[in-house]
Amino acid sequence: MPVPARPGTRPTPDTDALVRARELRVGYDLPVCAPVDLTVHAGEVLAVIGANGTGKSTLLRTVVGQLEPLGGRLELLGAPPDERSAQVRSTVAQDLGDDAFFPALTVREHLLLTCYGHGVPAPGEVVEELVEEFGLVSRADALPSALSSGQRRRLLLAAALARPRSLLVLDEPEQRLDAGMRNHLTERLVEEREAGGAVLLATHDPAVVAGAATAVLLIGEDQVQPLDPAAGAAAIDAL
Repeated sequence: MPVPARPGTRPTPDTDALVRARELRVGYDLPVCAPVDLTVHAGEVLAVIGANGTGKSTLLRTVVGQLEPLGGRLELLGAPPDERSAQVRSTVAQDLGDDAFFPALTVREHLLLTCYGHGVPAPGEVVEELVEEFGLVSRADALPSALSSGQRRRLLLAAALARPRSLLVLDEPEQRLDAGMRNHLTERLVEEREAGGAVLLATHDPAVVAGAATAVLLIGEDQVQPLDPAAGAAAIDAL
């Protein structure tokens, strides 16, 4: 049976793949990596690793429907990805590193807007918990322009985690975080999978891979190779 969900996480039957790709080709005009096969189920954390420029971010943006596949087959929640669909918007939470903030809204107001937009119960309590969790208490009433780069990344992560979700998609979430917050990120990803959620992330951090991933996909221009987490962490060190 699925693991009971923590608040914000929607369990999915473990027989259903949230993401399934076969011979998937991603890129803009030309493929940026070899064809990709992957599957992500509830309770799994799939870490995508590879050198810079090998298509990790492009793969994630294709999975969530921001980019069209160049070929192959891709299903998100059992259908071709469409980021505008109600099912995707209510089930998939993401932080792809885009600092797309409303310039006139404070940290707290950004998180409240996310909660209200997704029907989160007790939004005020959820926001205060996230503000504290991500070390933003002293900046809760600050505008995005007044935040440091690391604080903006923490706000992006908090906003993603404020949403109800079955699938969490993160693009190098460790970037711009200090060591303590990176450790917390790893713990959060473990909590996510243990609550029955699924995570698809691109990362360069071997500690995140070793500590949270259940599977690893090493992507490159010439081949895509599945690895176990220990081998994946070692591969990052060798890139």
